Amino acid sequence: MVSPDAAAAPTAPQPGAAQPAAPYVRVKQHLKGGLAAGRWPPGALMPSEAELVAEFGVSRMTVNRALRELQAEGLVSRTQGVGTFAAPLHRVSSTLTIRDLHEEIESRGHRHHAVVHLQRAEKAPAALAQQLGLESGRGGARVFHSLIVHHENGVPLQCEDRYVNPACCPGYLEADFRTTTPTQLLFETTALWRAQYAIEAAAPTAEEARLLGIGARDPCLVVTRRTFTRDAPITIARLVHPGTRYLLQGEFEP
Repeated sequence: MVSPDAAAAPTAPQPGAAQPAAPYVRVKQHLKGGLAAGRWPPGALMPSEAELVAEFGVSRMTVNRALRELQAEGLVSRTQGVGTFAAPLHRVSSTLTIRDLHEEIESRGHRHHAVVHLQRAEKAPAALAQQLGLESGRGGARVFHSLIVHHENGVPLQCEDRYVNPACCPGYLEADFRTTTPTQLLFETTALWRAQYAIEAAAPTAEEARLLGIGARDPCLVVTRRTFTRDAPITIARLVHPGTRYLLQGEFEP
């Protein structure tokens, strides 16, 4: 005969069995999945804390933790008394990569100017066409290519070598990059959704060393960045900074 206490005792979890997700994780995964699927486009108002409490049957503290973690990951922005919004990509990107160089230089009270060495349409090599999602028709895929050196108070600070998907920014070749930057133009004219980036210490190419006025073996900070709409790659950029002239820094507040 089985005692009442034994019958009521919970069954011990089997080794390797999946454990139920914590309540805040369920809320977070629901919102994160909706953002990835485009349910809430950048800037859109998301469900309120009260709505999430009612939907998931959890406490406000649980919902608040899920939202705080999404905010820390740069996926949402929160305004007290207003609500939670899906974060625009350019705001997320600026915390993960570097700021637009023109804005960064001017924020220091210094003078920015750009020298455009190249701004044209080219035939894309097969590997580049694949990375940008370009279809190779008769004569090959067409890509926009720019090569720009950004200066701070007359000193070369960044060599920007960029390829752009023409379908995402048809007016790219008409832009005056002496008065704006490719980053500013793409923020204004494309539906940025996500980005991939890599940062490494590396030597410049011979051309980059010449354009930056540095030695062929001088160390550089190299940022490679690729951005996307929901449906297609937008651009691939290689940003090269002389190591002695550039500092990548930021701050964190819990």
